[in-house]
Amino acid sequence: MSWVRFAVGAAFAGAIGLAIPNVAAAQSVVVRSTGPSAAQFPAGKRLAANAPVTLRAGDHVTVLDRSGTRVLNGPGAFTLDASVAHDQTAATRIAGLITRGAAPRTRTGAVRGAPDAAPAGPARPESVWYIDTTRGGTWCVADPKALVLWRPNRAGDVTATLSAARGTSASVAWRSGSALKLWPAAMPVSDGATYTLTGAGSGAGSRTVFITRILPALPEGDFAATAGMLADAGCTAQLELLAG
Repeated sequence: MSWVRFAVGAAFAGAIGLAIPNVAAAQSVVVRSTGPSAAQFPAGKRLAANAPVTLRAGDHVTVLDRSGTRVLNGPGAFTLDASVAHDQTAATRIAGLITRGAAPRTRTGAVRGAPDAAPAGPARPESVWYIDTTRGGTWCVADPKALVLWRPNRAGDVTATLSAARGTSASVAWRSGSALKLWPAAMPVSDGATYTLTGAGSGAGSRTVFITRILPALPEGDFAATAGMLADAGCTAQLELLAG
C-alpha cells in the first residue's frame, strides 16, 4: 500500500526514537486482560512462544500473535502453542483494522467513502490509525501524510480548531454525514507533539488533548509486532481497538 512502507524484523527499529524489541523474542502480545490476574498480564505484555500462562477464576486474557487472537479464560493452565485455538474471525477483523488506511482527499478536504449516516449501535473507528476525537491520550501514527481524525457523531456540519503547543492552529471541518477528516496539511504532524482539538464534541467548548507518536515502518503481516509497537509507545486506545 502507498500509505505505509513495510519492512521485516529488526529493520523497522530505526531512527524515529521508539525502542522496538526484537520481534522474534516475543511471539504474542496481550491486548486485553480482566480479572484477578489482570495486573500480571497488562495490555502490551509480551509472551514468548510456548510460554505457560496460569489463570485464576474470573480471568480473561486476550493475546495476539501472527495467526490472530486467542482468548484464555481462567481458571486453568495454558501453553501458548498450537493447541490453543485462534479466533479466525478476529484475525480477519484485526487485519482490516491495521491495513486500512486513509482514503484519498476530495476537493473539499474530506475523505471519500464516509457513510451518509451513523451506523446502528456504538460506532468505532474502522482503522486503528484513525484518531478518535473523543478520546485523549497518546495516538500512534503510521503515515503522517494520511492521518485521519474520526468522530462518532456524524450528524450536522461541525468545525473544530486543532491547536499545537507551539501556538499554531488550523480548522477541521466535517460535513454532515461524514465521520472522517484528514489531518490539516497546514499543520504537519510531529513525533511527541501535544495537540488540542476544540469544538469537535457535543459542545462548542469541548476539548480533547492528545499526543502523537510517529512509528517506524510496520512489519509486514506481523500484527503482534505492530501491537507491541503500540504498547511501547503508550497508544492504549489503539490496543483496545485491536482487542475488539
